[in-house]
Amino acid sequence: MSDETSGGIWNYGDIFDGLARVVPPDRPALVHGDRVTTWGRLGARTNNLARALLEDGAQPDEKLALYLRNHPAYLEGSVAAFKARQVHVNVNYRYAAEEVRYILENSDATTVVFGREFSPIVRAIQPRLPGVRRWLVVDDGSAEPLPGFATVFDVLAETGSGEPLSLRRSPDDLFFIYTGGTTGMPKGVMWRQDALRRALINPALVERVPQDLADHLQIVQEAGQGPTCLPACPLMHGTGLLSGITALVNAGTVVTLPSAHFDADELWDAVHRHRVDQLIIVGDAFAKPMLRSLDEAGGRYDVSCVLSIISSGTMWSMEVKQGLLRHMPQVTLLDSFGSSEAVGFGLSAMTADGVVETAKFQLGDDVKVFAHDGREVGRGTGEVGIIGRCGAIPEGYYKDPVKTGTTFPVIGGVRYSMPGDHCTVEEDGTITLLGRGSGCINTAGEKVFPEEVEEVLKQHPDVEDALVIGVADDKWGQAVTAVVELRAGAEFDEDALRRHVRGQLAGYKSPKRVFAVDRMFRAPNGKADYKGARDYAQKALEPAG
Repeated sequence: MSDETSGGIWNYGDIFDGLARVVPPDRPALVHGDRVTTWGRLGARTNNLARALLEDGAQPDEKLALYLRNHPAYLEGSVAAFKARQVHVNVNYRYAAEEVRYILENSDATTVVFGREFSPIVRAIQPRLPGVRRWLVVDDGSAEPLPGFATVFDVLAETGSGEPLSLRRSPDDLFFIYTGGTTGMPKGVMWRQDALRRALINPALVERVPQDLADHLQIVQEAGQGPTCLPACPLMHGTGLLSGITALVNAGTVVTLPSAHFDADELWDAVHRHRVDQLIIVGDAFAKPMLRSLDEAGGRYDVSCVLSIISSGTMWSMEVKQGLLRHMPQVTLLDSFGSSEAVGFGLSAMTADGVVETAKFQLGDDVKVFAHDGREVGRGTGEVGIIGRCGAIPEGYYKDPVKTGTTFPVIGGVRYSMPGDHCTVEEDGTITLLGRGSGCINTAGEKVFPEEVEEVLKQHPDVEDALVIGVADDKWGQAVTAVVELRAGAEFDEDALRRHVRGQLAGYKSPKRVFAVDRMFRAPNGKADYKGARDYAQKALEPAG
C-alpha cells in the first residue's frame, strides 16, 4: 500500500456494524417503489449474506461483482461485501456478453450478484468463467427463467439469525470501481476503504469532520435522521453508488426508481411521496428532463422538501440551473468535480440568489495544477495544465502498472492522481475546467476542448443536447464536428448552429459540420459516449454510394 495512505482507521464494514447499534431499527434505509427496507432489516439481511459467503469459503480480498440496475440488492450486496471483506466490483449493465465476461475475468470475481433480466447473458458466459464460484440471482420482476446454477439472493438474505459477524477487518480492505474511460478496455480503480472514506468526507458539507468511528456514531446520534437521497443515475457508476453509500453512512435513506430508464415524472413523484431532500444527477442529461417535467406539471409535485441537487461527471448548464431554482428557490445546486480515480477535486455551489461560491474548483494543499513538464501552473498565466490531487487517492489500476504510473505520477516526492482534466488557474486560485485531455481536438495545430463548444451549442434555443468530437480530416488533421439532439418541434439549421458558435468562440472552434440525431449518445449515467458520436459522424461523412 502507498505510504501516504497507509495507517488509516476507516473500514465500511465496521461503520455499518456501528450504525446498527445507534440507528433506530424501524427507520427506512432503502426505498424502491412500494418496497421499504428498514435499518433493522438491512442489518440482518446483509449479515446473513456476509455469513453465507464466508461459510461457503469466501476469503478476504476476493471479489464480489454486482451486475444489476438500480435496486435495493445493489446496496445490500455492497454492504454485505464490506462486512465479509469482499471487494466490490461494478458491472455496467449495458455491456454486451463479452464485455461482461471481460470485467468478471479481469477482476477475478468469485461471486456475482446479477439481475434476473440478465440471465441470458449470464448463461452464455458462465461456462467460460471457472473462477466464479457463486452466482446469486436477484428477482427484479423479469420473466426470464432462473439459471439452474444460481442461488436466489433473497433466500440467502432471509436465512440466518441476522446477527453481526465476529470478524476483524482492515482499513486496507479494497473497493474497486471499474471505469470505461475513453480508450482501451475498462480498468479497475483500486481504493483502500480508509482512503475512500476520507476522500468522501467533504469539510465544506459537514459541520464536523469525524475523527474515528466512535466520533462518527456520536455525530449520527446527535444529528438524528440522515439525508433522504435519490440517486437518479445508475448505482453501477461511482457517482450514484458513492452518493448512496455516503447517505447510508450518515444514517440516511436511499430511494431508487424501479423503471429501467430514467423518467423525470417518476423521479418527482418519488420526491413528493418520500420527501426526498437530496438528488444525485449527472448534468443536463438528467437536469433538462427534470426541469421540463416541473414546467409541465403545474405544481402537481411538492418539491419543497428538496434541499440539494448534486451533479458530477459532466456539464450542468447555467440556464437549466436557473430554471430548477425557479421551482425550488430553497435548493442549493452543487457541481462536484471528481472521477473514479479521485474525488474531491472541487465543488461549486449555486443558490436562488444566482451566487456561485468562490470556493469553486480551487487550488489547495491537496489540489494543484501541473504543466506537462511537471511545473506548477502559475495563477493568472493562462497556461493550460492538468489538475492533480494528492492525499486520499486510489492505489492505482488493478493489473495495470503501466497505466497506474501514468495516471498516478510522483511529482516532487508526492504521489498524485491525475485523470487528465485540463484547466487554467485564475488569479484568485480558482480553476477553470477545459475538459478531459483524451478528448481534446487538434485542428490545424489549435487545441479545442469539446466541453467548451458543447456548452455554447446547448445555449441555442433549438438544442436539447450536444456532443463535439474530432473527425480525421485531410486539411485540418481533425475537424471539429458536432452531433446535436434538437428540442421537440425545432427544425435543424446547420448553418445557424455554426454561426451561433462562431459568435461566441474563436473561429477555429466552430464545428465544420453539425449532424442532428433523434437521441444523443450517452451512457445511462448521463456521461458522453464520444465513441458512438464519432462513429456516427464518420459514417455520415462517408460519400454516398
